[in-house]
Amino acid sequence: MRLAIDVMLDYWIAEPCDVLLLVEVAAMADQRLERQNLHIYSPEPLGAVAGEEGIGQRSWARGEGNFRVEYQALVAIDRLGVDLGALPATPLRMLPAETVQYLLPSRYCESDRFEGFLGQEFAGLEGGALAAALSEWVRAHLSYESGASSGVTTALMTFADRRGVCRDYAHLLVALARAGGIPARCVSAYAPGVDPPDFHAVAELWLGGAWRLVDATGMAAPAELARVAVGRDATDIAFMTVFGRATMNEQRVSVTRIT
Repeated sequence: MRLAIDVMLDYWIAEPCDVLLLVEVAAMADQRLERQNLHIYSPEPLGAVAGEEGIGQRSWARGEGNFRVEYQALVAIDRLGVDLGALPATPLRMLPAETVQYLLPSRYCESDRFEGFLGQEFAGLEGGALAAALSEWVRAHLSYESGASSGVTTALMTFADRRGVCRDYAHLLVALARAGGIPARCVSAYAPGVDPPDFHAVAELWLGGAWRLVDATGMAAPAELARVAVGRDATDIAFMTVFGRATMNEQRVSVTRIT
């Protein structure tokens, strides 16, 4: 699978401030960057810093007045499909050290508040069987509605409202998985077929000795997801963090399958 990615961000920033961008596809073993081009129209030199877990790269820029970002990439994805339900559970004491933080509650994923629900609804399930059941539950019980949530919406709020966008689906699946003893993290990604076209958020669960991508919205298969960044929740994977105020003029994300 090869994906052509084209991104344009056009914002107005009235007062000078710093901007942290996270839009570049991460170079990883299962996704190879064939080419990419990033232009950030900034009045000062750019700075780069590694993303969480050393995955991907953030770019620092200075925003003032018209602020524009253009990014194009061609990425080849080589990722085999896996039967999630067949993957074994890993005893907590045997988890790799780097996965342990993804068992714990975070700002948007209050996993400790879901333990009773899991005990009632998914008793007896563990590992991949639990992960598959949780993913299906989220897909079946949430309605995808643009504008149904905001930047303060948490997994618990989504669970109560039963609606949201990809970010909310990912937060809820991550929170439920952590409550069930499965390390889970949020992933920002590019994928074809996302409706409406935009930056996409999915989950990644630690099962069978590796991280497994899961899109609870059902819009993208793991084999056609290009990771940008990973983290505990949306705090770590936001495509743009403005340390001031900004107004969006236009934003475009296009992802196309290339045969």
